Amino acid sequence: MTQIPSTLTAPRLWLLIRLVVYGFAQAAAVIANALLIEFAFERVISQENQLSSWSLLFICLGLGGAAAVNAWLRVVERIDAERLGQSYAYDLRLILFQKLVTLSPRSLHKRSHGAIVLRFVGDLNALRQWVSLGLSRLLVAATTTLGVLAVLLWMNPMLALSVAGILAIAAWLAFCLGQPMEAAAKESRYRLSQLAGNVTEKIAAIASVQVFGQIGRERDYLSRQSKRLETAMIDRAKIAGQLRAIVEATTMVAFGAVLLVGAAQVSAGQASPGGVVATMTLVGLLVPPLRDLSRVHEYWHTSRVALHKIRDFLKISSLVQERPNAPDLQVSEGRIEFREATVSGSLKKVSAIAAPGEVVAVVGPNGAGKSTLLSLVARLLDPDEGSILIDGQNLADCNLASIRQAIGISTPDLPLLRGSIRKNLRYRAIATSGKARRQIWQLCEIDKLLKELPEGEATRIAERGLNLSAGQRQRLTLARALLGNPPILLLDEIDANLDPQATEIVERILGSYKGTVLIVTHRVERLAQIDTIWYLENGCLVETGSPSDLLQGDGPTARLFRSTASQSLVPTAVVSAPEASDFNLDGEDGTYTLAFD
Repeated sequence: MTQIPSTLTAPRLWLLIRLVVYGFAQAAAVIANALLIEFAFERVISQENQLSSWSLLFICLGLGGAAAVNAWLRVVERIDAERLGQSYAYDLRLILFQKLVTLSPRSLHKRSHGAIVLRFVGDLNALRQWVSLGLSRLLVAATTTLGVLAVLLWMNPMLALSVAGILAIAAWLAFCLGQPMEAAAKESRYRLSQLAGNVTEKIAAIASVQVFGQIGRERDYLSRQSKRLETAMIDRAKIAGQLRAIVEATTMVAFGAVLLVGAAQVSAGQASPGGVVATMTLVGLLVPPLRDLSRVHEYWHTSRVALHKIRDFLKISSLVQERPNAPDLQVSEGRIEFREATVSGSLKKVSAIAAPGEVVAVVGPNGAGKSTLLSLVARLLDPDEGSILIDGQNLADCNLASIRQAIGISTPDLPLLRGSIRKNLRYRAIATSGKARRQIWQLCEIDKLLKELPEGEATRIAERGLNLSAGQRQRLTLARALLGNPPILLLDEIDANLDPQATEIVERILGSYKGTVLIVTHRVERLAQIDTIWYLENGCLVETGSPSDLLQGDGPTARLFRSTASQSLVPTAVVSAPEASDFNLDGEDGTYTLAFD
């Protein structure tokens, strides 16, 4: 499992040391303030009963300087604390993203996208708050308090022990609230995750909510979730309020204790009034650090819940494991070989070979494992058993970057990205030359598409390209897949629901592409450009052969396309291909002919 980054790395360790220094410096400023007040108080009530002008100026300048230094220290402390938290969140965010990109689309689809987003936003923010507002304040407040108590112990041991005892009782009471605070943090985070998941899902499926008239139902469901979240957050706020109440009560009790003990000592001649006033000043100046500590407890338990969720996410097993220093995939011919490839629940001991430059149609009923087969070649997942080889090289032994560079893929599962058309067109291979781009643009009729759009390449694409037509999206994804001239091309259901113009583009691509192609299709007319058919059913490779051989018989391939043809409104499909071969598909409602010229 990927390790959670430590806060004690070199840059952050230096920031932590600086925070400790700030704490002791603040303690020094607080002590100087108290000593000046003691000096002034003693001079006022002394026999002289007056302060000289120089003494008054010294005290005023001293108090102003101590206040200014303390204020400046609070500012730089907050800046460095935020630097510390942001640095930690930055490292953890990159680790989360690196884990995210190693997960297969299949495993991600099984999880709530809202919960995953919450890892990057809510959980990371909770950890950042702990580091910048919790850990940092704990260090500063602890060093300031210890420094003040140490000086107070030197000045007046009895008063110091009284204040320390009260602080110890307050710390114990806060510790007792730890378990309820963690439980409340878990509940509030769980409710927030549910709400985020629901909203994310409804954003993606808003058309379904509208079309089926379920707006009221979904609003009621969101209302119930919001009420549960509200209750959880209020329960958490109650415990946080109790922590703050403890701090405020501690401050008041400490003041009272110093006053009573100090008065008794003054009466007994064991302390001076100025010393008691100085001690009360020290306790008063400790109030801000103590108030900070009341939030530290809350941040700590919230971060523990977030850290547990992040660790769970990092424990998700990646379906693809890249070996250290794995060599590049070297593609010379484009020969693809499956050796008893098995994926639990999808494929069972599939063995097949796609010859270099061959166009292979992967066909079969829905759920047969066709898309999984293509995912294995693209190495979006690794087989549970068996292997996939390209030009004799096991993909499991090659680094992922070289595999993805060698393979172009177009599938509905790889949508366009939010941003400009220019960004999407060049996404796969940004450094491709202008000449190579223009050739692909011409092949996919991108120039015609850009003329249809008022801003051309600068046109902004909505999420998943939903502001474009299906044909426009398909042309863009095909051009993206072809960019960089990959020697292997994977096409998954690219000709489903296409307009005639986009269908012609697919035909041109298959006719001109020189590399090896695996295409998942249900279109009978597409078989005119196919060299070999692989028929899958229930995860097994049932039948392979040329279109002319398989479609002439009564095997599963012929039955599949006979069924497809019988469902068409067109009784006869005629397609031309370079090689001459005739075969018939006899349907119940007539004869469906594919004529190869």
